[in-house]
Amino acid sequence: MPSTSWRNGSTLTEKFVADSEIPSVPHNPAAAVPKNVCTVCGHIRAAGGRALLVGGCVRDLLLGRPPKEWDIEVFGLDAEQVERLFVGQIDFVGKSFGIYHFRHLPIDLGLPRRERCHGVGHRDFAVAVDPRLSPLEAAKRRDFTINAIYLDPLGGELLDPVGGLDDLKKKCLRAVSEQFSEDALRVLRAMQFIARLNFDCDEDTLKKCRALTADNLSPERVFCEFRKLILHGRAIGHGLQFLYRCHWLRFFPELESLCHCPQNATFHPEGNVWEHVKAAMDVFASIRSGMVENDALVVGLAVLCHDLGKPCCTIWDGTGQPRARGHEMAGMAPAIALLNRLRVPRKMVKEILPLVTWHMVPRTFADRRLGCAAVRRLAWNVGRIDRLLLVAHCDAWGRPPAIPDCTGEERLRKLAEEEGVLANPPQPLVRGRDLAQKFSLAPSPTMGKILALLFEDQLGGKFSSREDGLCRAAEVIHALDSP
Repeated sequence: MPSTSWRNGSTLTEKFVADSEIPSVPHNPAAAVPKNVCTVCGHIRAAGGRALLVGGCVRDLLLGRPPKEWDIEVFGLDAEQVERLFVGQIDFVGKSFGIYHFRHLPIDLGLPRRERCHGVGHRDFAVAVDPRLSPLEAAKRRDFTINAIYLDPLGGELLDPVGGLDDLKKKCLRAVSEQFSEDALRVLRAMQFIARLNFDCDEDTLKKCRALTADNLSPERVFCEFRKLILHGRAIGHGLQFLYRCHWLRFFPELESLCHCPQNATFHPEGNVWEHVKAAMDVFASIRSGMVENDALVVGLAVLCHDLGKPCCTIWDGTGQPRARGHEMAGMAPAIALLNRLRVPRKMVKEILPLVTWHMVPRTFADRRLGCAAVRRLAWNVGRIDRLLLVAHCDAWGRPPAIPDCTGEERLRKLAEEEGVLANPPQPLVRGRDLAQKFSLAPSPTMGKILALLFEDQLGGKFSSREDGLCRAAEVIHALDSP
């Protein structure tokens, strides 16, 4: 490839690709770059530097996907020049790393830098910012070749220093350099990229991943990668299988135990519990569109955890088939362990656990003896029946090639809609302040007992209004006062 001239007359002398041309691409990616991004790049060029888009935004443009964020690497200008150029418009994200973020635009500016690991933690990197680096040198610190393609949005030129375009065509995830092994988090980044793009990992990169450990990873960073897996993965099972292939399930023992847990082939033709969970996660990915982010995370993590109780419950019954009776409740402890290991926020854990505990219940509503009272009690226990139905759907359809009978789930949805408890649990019609005003009761254990009895009667359908509830309260208080 010929060297590329800069506006100030200097040149990039390194060959970006030793003896090959840049592979052709099916469209002009620069044409899809927003005007405000081009304007920023134009200011950098006018100041004597060169702005190249890099990372996920270029990758997504080449894949025909609209990027949500834009990373610009600035060559030829030092930090002081960049700060003067965009004074009042950018904030430091990491000054020592030469990274800035625009306050009102989804744009990050980065200066070329070298990174070298000098310890075992994710902060143990020596960073040297050097605006004189070439794209080839700057690319060496990146993780995968598909994230190391540069695009000049003003001239339309693609720079491919490490063969990322060819790997995009092959749908291959490949480490940029030996520096890949300096950050073990890249194994989890590979997991979520494989899931998002439905790519495969090349054997050399797989070997690099096997040699790394998760021992010194920040839990917050681990959750960040699993969050991307849940929210953006299209082939989540494929991403999870990558963890199996690179021997990283040992760092998530609750998931690893699923790989050796058999299931009854009559009900689970897909295989063991690990195969079932992967298939259920792929079903989740297929129905995730349109969910708000919190719902998607809660449901996705619940699907991931829903059968964690099976390894400790599975026994061989009298017919010689594996059974896992009671695995729903038994799944609480390993679900808590895994969610804590992933550093899932506590509030979210509280929303996930009921979905794990009750995930088998929707199918029981095929029994027409279960009616409105059962729906109300379920809504109170689980919080959100709509979320529970999504988990049950993924569980039911995560058994390929079996076609499930969803009669119970459909009936539960209909009853929950009729009762108005599909997305919200029922709330007590009679509260402590009502008892205080009507019966002059003071807060006490006795009041708590009365309220609990009243709410149970409400769920059971004995009253459906505050007025009727107060009448029932009078009966309960009278019964408690009677000798």
